[in-house]
Amino acid sequence: MAGLPKIERLDAFMARANAAYYATHDPYADFTTSPEITQVFGELLGLWAAVTWQAMGQPDPVLLVECGPGRGTLMADALRAAGGVAAPFRAALQVHLVETSPRLRAQQSARVPEAKWHDALQDVPPGPMLLLANEFLDALPIRQFIRRGAGWMERFVDGGDFAEQPAALPELDTIHADEGAVMELCEPARAVAEHVARRVVRDGGAALFLDYGPAESAPGDSLQALQAGRPSSPLVEPGNADLTAHVDFAALARAARAGGAAVHGPVPQGLFLTRLGLFQRTGRLAQTQPPLRAAALVQAAQRLAEPDRMGRLFKALAICHPALPCPAGFEP
Repeated sequence: MAGLPKIERLDAFMARANAAYYATHDPYADFTTSPEITQVFGELLGLWAAVTWQAMGQPDPVLLVECGPGRGTLMADALRAAGGVAAPFRAALQVHLVETSPRLRAQQSARVPEAKWHDALQDVPPGPMLLLANEFLDALPIRQFIRRGAGWMERFVDGGDFAEQPAALPELDTIHADEGAVMELCEPARAVAEHVARRVVRDGGAALFLDYGPAESAPGDSLQALQAGRPSSPLVEPGNADLTAHVDFAALARAARAGGAAVHGPVPQGLFLTRLGLFQRTGRLAQTQPPLRAAALVQAAQRLAEPDRMGRLFKALAICHPALPCPAGFEP
């Protein structure tokens, strides 16, 4: 991270740090994600996409897009499941992966050789689209604002410390908060939601986001860093730690509705996956495995769904063309 400005806004610092981290590190040495915990996660999302495609009128071709595809595990599992029970969908889809890391692209190509890669979601060609994004938004850079007296200050990074400068953001004027309260704003996540909304309204389709964060906007400092698998200071050794923050699902929903799309959720991940058949599919798979492997599969499903683990903090949110019915997993 040599050559960084001495003082910069937090979102610029976070963007630079994460770009360096993903270019030079294997993130899965520091954390794991739902597709790596159990194959059933990706299989369920693949089947969700197939059912949604049927509700769209079965367009051919249809673009199956993933943002932040990691090692390619989710997409490989989704394609396998779709090929097994939804052959027409598998034949119609074209796979597109949004990934900037050459290191991760190499791993993805081994698992999903048919994919086409893009540096940004805006580069994906037009057409009916089904988008999957698991733990993608949490790594996007945030801004932080701190209540000071009657106004707000914005957080900057000055060397290895935080600094504050007066903030000028109209939407903060409507927020009532206690002294020292922190409000977070993720402008890239809002931009993604609005872009996806306009895209699915124009071309047809739906997007599914799974990530962690509150259902309603609320004050709180959620910036965190993982280095060597352990929590660390976000400002220590930038580029050697993964920086993330909670996703503001209410802000995402507002941005998507502003783009003209229908929004479903957020709903807790545990409820969403259970409605899709997490435990039924896990049970069937476990019956084909040796006892230790079968027990591990059941424990993995519990990890994804139990409220005190990933089931409540993680949420699912869908952005859809307004004419589509309520997608699977979001039933009232």
